[in-house]
Amino acid sequence: MFLVDHVLGIFSHDIGIDLGTANTLVLVRGKGILVREPTVIAQHKKSKEILAVGSEAKRMVGKTPMNINAIRPLRDGVINDLEAAEALIRYFIGKVHEGPSSFPKIPRPRVATGIPSNITEVERRAVQEAALNAGARSVFLIEEPMAAAIGANLFIDEPKGNMIVDIGGGTSEIAVISLGGVVVNRSVKIAGDEMDQDIINYARSRYNLLVGERTAENLKMSIGSAYPVGEERKLPLRGRDLASGLPATIMISSGEVREALSGTVRAIIDTIKDAIEDTPPELIGDIAEEGVTLTGGGSLLVGLPEAIAADTKIPVKLTEDPLTTVVRGTGKVLEDAELLRRVRVSGGLQQV
Repeated sequence: MFLVDHVLGIFSHDIGIDLGTANTLVLVRGKGILVREPTVIAQHKKSKEILAVGSEAKRMVGKTPMNINAIRPLRDGVINDLEAAEALIRYFIGKVHEGPSSFPKIPRPRVATGIPSNITEVERRAVQEAALNAGARSVFLIEEPMAAAIGANLFIDEPKGNMIVDIGGGTSEIAVISLGGVVVNRSVKIAGDEMDQDIINYARSRYNLLVGERTAENLKMSIGSAYPVGEERKLPLRGRDLASGLPATIMISSGEVREALSGTVRAIIDTIKDAIEDTPPELIGDIAEEGVTLTGGGSLLVGLPEAIAADTKIPVKLTEDPLTTVVRGTGKVLEDAELLRRVRVSGGLQQV
């Protein structure tokens, strides 16, 4: 059955998906990455009609009228709104099959998607059902650290320790990989979303100012940092004064944003150190020599590689285009039937 599915895959637009809490990326085998959109969907509350998906829907967050919901179908790396997730995946599958060359009568696509390594069987099943109901012929689940390692071109099959740290929107995944398998694994629901919340909490406690998620995220991306690098800057932060209820603006420095983010950064580094402590001594030597590979959207926080290296005493290298590492990994396993057989999560294939 696996061979038959692989042969059918030659004639279909097989798809790799990084269904992230913050962003969704879709790769079509042989064509590359065709979709990079926020994991947000806007629906009419009563009719459930899809009004916007991705970037357009994200612009609506916090600004919708009573009859429209702009929602994120995933929280902490797992689906919390199955219907919205199905609509999102269906939209993206349809989007990559657009045009006269899409051959609508060809077999439906195989889909390989990354999942957090510590999710439950029920949560895995939710991912499978969402993709199957959205039009997939079969679904393969790949643990995100393994997909990231493959996408980062690490030599995972060698008797050598490779440490990958994938910091996304909802989860941070840390794994040590050797001989094609995961030796040590840590997954924590602390990542980019928590950083945004840190800024919201800091503005509220320090300045009595209420700011939204998008404002916090934009500030993080503009002047946020995990380590003192470069010139200190200040930016205006606009929100609502909690005392008067009126609009207010304060000037906030990059040092203050770094202070706000310090708790989450510390939690991520402590998790990395815990994984290092549980790593066999022979593999530790490899990691100390080769360094830690850092990837994921959260890894783009300025100074994060330096902060991790300073605390762990191990070199840290940031992958090229960290946002696409996982989806590139799913694309590679779709091209290699033997690799896919070895790294897919047990029970990940579903035939329809």
